[in-house]
Amino acid sequence: MGIRRGIFLAPFDELVEPRLLGELAGRAEARGWDGFFLWDHVAYRPPVQAVADPWVALAAVACATETLRLGPMVTPLARRRVQKLARETVTLDHLSRGRLTLGVGLGSDRTGELERFGEVADARERAILLDQGLDRLREFWGGGFEPLPIQRPRIPVWVAARWPNRRPLRRAAAWDGLFPIDLPDPEALTTLAGEVGGLRGGRDVPFDLVIETEPGDDVDPWEAAGATWALTGFGMQPREAEVRAAIEAGP
Repeated sequence: MGIRRGIFLAPFDELVEPRLLGELAGRAEARGWDGFFLWDHVAYRPPVQAVADPWVALAAVACATETLRLGPMVTPLARRRVQKLARETVTLDHLSRGRLTLGVGLGSDRTGELERFGEVADARERAILLDQGLDRLREFWGGGFEPLPIQRPRIPVWVAARWPNRRPLRRAAAWDGLFPIDLPDPEALTTLAGEVGGLRGGRDVPFDLVIETEPGDDVDPWEAAGATWALTGFGMQPREAEVRAAIEAGP
């Protein structure tokens, strides 16, 4: 299978309405896109004003589509109650009939949604909470809660890492994919692919390398570098007209 293509949206301002996001996802599916992913934030820095809850919006996306893979990109586990996230992920996995991918990461206080709400701001502490949260999610998905996820052995997890930080690579290697942020070029992805491959010890299990591009970008060099998914992003203030044009242009 060649590189898969997804739409990657911040559910902010012009795109804050869940019904609109569901309608856009349905149109993306009809035009041949493979995925539809939403930023996960409770607040954001100016000039963003309106912010939608991604989990409620993803439920609308799941109901409006049949084949698109969907999920949050990315959820900072340090500010979530893991037992609640376990319930949400399994419920959305059932609602979508097994199409959920969970993107996770440390999160950042640059968006104004950690210290402002009493969340952990120290990056090292957030990393510990992320690893602990992932271990607990595995337990809940494995039988700690019922029902079990539709997807077996569990819901896929993509781990975010900001270039050139290498510490998250070991975490990603233990899961199902790597979403490197701020990559300068395809050569950087090739480097990361080699390092993650070494950490995975040659395991013959599917592993995704996920990159973000802008509308109209050529993804062939990224595919040659090892990318399995290319997400077309629109920044922190996506315009409905621009998103619709990109969707209509097809993957």
